[in-house]
Amino acid sequence: MSTSHPYDALTPDTVLDAVEAAGFWPTGSLLALNSYENRVYQIGEEENGFLVGKFYRPGRWSDAQILEEHAFSLQLAELEIPVVAPLANTAGHTLQHFGGFRFALFPRRGGRSPELDDPDTLYRLGQFLGRIHAVGASQPFVERPALDIESFGHASLAYLLDNDCLPGHYRGEYQSLAEDILSTVTRRFDAVAFSPIRLHGDFHPGNILWTDRGAHLVDLDDARMGPAVQDLWMMLSGDAPQMAVQLDEILAGYEEFHDFDRAQLALIEALRALRLLHYAAWLARRWQDPAFPQAFPWFGGEKYWEEQVLILREQQFRLAQPVLKLGP
Repeated sequence: MSTSHPYDALTPDTVLDAVEAAGFWPTGSLLALNSYENRVYQIGEEENGFLVGKFYRPGRWSDAQILEEHAFSLQLAELEIPVVAPLANTAGHTLQHFGGFRFALFPRRGGRSPELDDPDTLYRLGQFLGRIHAVGASQPFVERPALDIESFGHASLAYLLDNDCLPGHYRGEYQSLAEDILSTVTRRFDAVAFSPIRLHGDFHPGNILWTDRGAHLVDLDDARMGPAVQDLWMMLSGDAPQMAVQLDEILAGYEEFHDFDRAQLALIEALRALRLLHYAAWLARRWQDPAFPQAFPWFGGEKYWEEQVLILREQQFRLAQPVLKLGP
């Protein structure tokens, strides 16, 4: 049986030839960056110093979905919101094709992870996100999907079960926990009437490049429609009182630019639960990509699924707690 993967054809020469075909002048310097869903490289370029090239995973997004992500990035950048947007080639296209791959080139931006224990940093991130959401709420995505319970929750669980990803003695308990959690998640979503907006979708510290002047946002690859709180909750940590203090700081900045419906706080633990299920299924779906066994050698073993059962129990407990409350 063949174990080849589409990315096997993405050799260093192919990457450099693709950049040249797009109208840029690579120096030959090439460094693979930390990315698994796509392949991302730092590329030396004669006029710009360095570019970042993202080669999209074959079959994940349609051209129309990628272009809609690019249009959102460019819309934000045009309003001087510091999002790292794709570069156009000489023909004005941001989505390039070469050797069977689709790719985009971006300017390289430096920065460090934000210090989320610093109240001023949280406040400034809130301002940044409020500006993004004000634009995100101005029109919907048409091509890109929504963050929903079916695709992130039920489809993830079904994939794990249908493909026998779990050892038999953990399968029943994991399934029972997941189904109970998804019932609670459904009730939470049904109880909160929110208007979905265009989101970054994966707004965690790894996608934020912090500098003394503020943040740059990278990687809108997971941009989709959903509740605004999806882009807030991944900046929170600790117990409920700690998260409430952090969220107060974030919203103090956020609401300078965009209103936030506090009813959405009831979705935080529901969204965390969906992410847990989606992440486990994402690893399983990608396991035939050689990069995944190398990067995640702990996935799929007895210990992994034992920990996942414990994590789902903890999440079940979190969902049973009172909804996060903010101060007056």
